[in-house]
Amino acid sequence: MRPKIICHMMTSVDGKITGPFLETEAASNVNEEYERTNEIYNPQAWLCGRVTTDENFTFYRIPDLDDNAPMVPDGDYVAIDDADMYYISVDASGKIGWTSNTLHYADRPAAHIVKVLTEGVSNAYRAFLRKFNISYIIAGNDRLDCTLASEKLKALFGIKTLMLSGGGYINGSFLNEGLIDELSIVIAPVTDSSSDTVTLFERGDSLPERIPTEFTLKSVEELKGNGVWLRYIVKN
Repeated sequence: MRPKIICHMMTSVDGKITGPFLETEAASNVNEEYERTNEIYNPQAWLCGRVTTDENFTFYRIPDLDDNAPMVPDGDYVAIDDADMYYISVDASGKIGWTSNTLHYADRPAAHIVKVLTEGVSNAYRAFLRKFNISYIIAGNDRLDCTLASEKLKALFGIKTLMLSGGGYINGSFLNEGLIDELSIVIAPVTDSSSDTVTLFERGDSLPERIPTEFTLKSVEELKGNGVWLRYIVKN
């Protein structure tokens, strides 16, 4: 069993999720609608990858690790299992430098941080997380197992609805494993036009080829600021 997973993203007209377009007035206006539509789903958690976390919240802070820390127990670590909201931080190799176990963002509820790691993450980093009372789960050996991570989030934290919010490689990984139930796209009326910014779904070099994924249109809604909200159901 796993949560219902909605990939909820704001993009430019040309499908980009990062880049200079985010600094425009057009994107700023529609971002308010992005937050409003996010709450309609009443999620218990939202998930981002390492780059998104570093760029928006931790700003590439280096974790202060103790290489001589006592060995921590194997397996997962659940610090809090009854939070009103969770922020799921995918960090397969253990690089993000947190200073608290709670994330505050915009008008969203304060969220308890849950890390998604792989087996290869060092004991020093796991001890670092425990020092801050940050929960973590182990999902995969040397590469992220999104299916296992999703199942653990439901079993250990009771998460029923999870908002998947990029970046493109994390979105692509979940799509590649057939885990996305609904695609929710808020489109800002602006283009990016850069050839080196990330799109909604990307495939890393280590991922297998996947046939195109098809969707069924659920609804279309015009938003304030000339935005559009598209909702799709993923075909089986």
